[in-house]
Amino acid sequence: LISSYFVPAVILISILTFIIWLFLGPEPAFTFALVNFVAVLIIACPCALGLATPMAMMVGIGRSAEKGILIRDAASLEIAHKINTIVLDKTGTLTQGKPAVTDVIGKKEEVIKIAASLESRSEHPLGKAITENAKKLQIATYGIEDFESVTGKGITGSLLIDGKKTPTAIGNRELMKTLNIDTQAIEKDLQKLENEGKTAMIVAKDKSVIGVIAVADILKPESKKAVEKLKNAGLEIWMITGDNERTGRAIAKQAGIENVMAQVLPQNKVAKVKELQAQGKLVAMVGDGINDAPALMQAQLGIAMGEGTDIAMESANITLMRGDLTLIPEIMNFSRRIMRIVKQNLFWAFFYNTAFIPVAAGVLYPFGGPLLNPIFAAAAMAFSSLSVVLNSLRLKK
Repeated sequence: LISSYFVPAVILISILTFIIWLFLGPEPAFTFALVNFVAVLIIACPCALGLATPMAMMVGIGRSAEKGILIRDAASLEIAHKINTIVLDKTGTLTQGKPAVTDVIGKKEEVIKIAASLESRSEHPLGKAITENAKKLQIATYGIEDFESVTGKGITGSLLIDGKKTPTAIGNRELMKTLNIDTQAIEKDLQKLENEGKTAMIVAKDKSVIGVIAVADILKPESKKAVEKLKNAGLEIWMITGDNERTGRAIAKQAGIENVMAQVLPQNKVAKVKELQAQGKLVAMVGDGINDAPALMQAQLGIAMGEGTDIAMESANITLMRGDLTLIPEIMNFSRRIMRIVKQNLFWAFFYNTAFIPVAAGVLYPFGGPLLNPIFAAAAMAFSSLSVVLNSLRLKK
């Protein structure tokens, strides 16, 4: 924008300088006018202006990479310091993403065997925790038919128990409600487990509840510290999870987060981000899974965890290679520093380009002032570019 006005203005000034001194200058008038014409063009050359932004961005992106922050484009750095709301996915982002079975209510071996049989075809981290627990306890699984995964609710299928196809299911209250299975008898157990921040899954067989299996995914060691830093920076923090309200709030409390979006189906994460944006908030979404990818693209700034899925990293603007949440405050701080350097570069580049134009044009000459030799104009122009480079290199510290 600056260049679109600055360049035509400089060309006009240089032409006027030549014309004025051609008619009013001392002999040889043509040589005098030509020297001043060239001096104006040289001193106003926008080399430093052209270097101001890309130089700072290049150094900044390189320095970020050294810290384990991969930035896809300069636009991401420009928006990062303006973000005022951060949405953190729970599993794999705030938590370690490696859940383990913590409680089994009912006949332990039977509950684990049916749960592991149903989860044997699941790719969900909670399902893998159950199947790994069965292997650890050396519990063999049943054959399964009619497998169906109900997104955000659980799994149903027919297990071959004693040679007979038996309808079974594992999931949350919503799934049981859909299957017309009464869960009232285990409601107190469910609430207790959920208050402890555990994900409680109901196991049913032949349209009856036979038990509950609870899985917990503990917070990453740095999660609480990262949330505290983000809060101190004045950012609004949200946690988004598919868990029910009680479980979600229990985990959020451990991390120090008050705002929770619970029972959010994978396909609804984008809608939740849009809701915040509709309130005029600039949103950064942090996630690691396949189902986080659309929300990462919707947010003004998408941040993916390095140990997450490829599609999440491809959808995000920034990738944290170490998966360390404490790098998020670093992104915000670094963005502010880079933009400050860019503004300094632009100021000094513009100052050099404009301050000496009157001298180069010979405005001071009629009053006994000096003229600007084109050689000195070239030296000053080179120094302005050098100052931009040196100022940008301060980001490496």
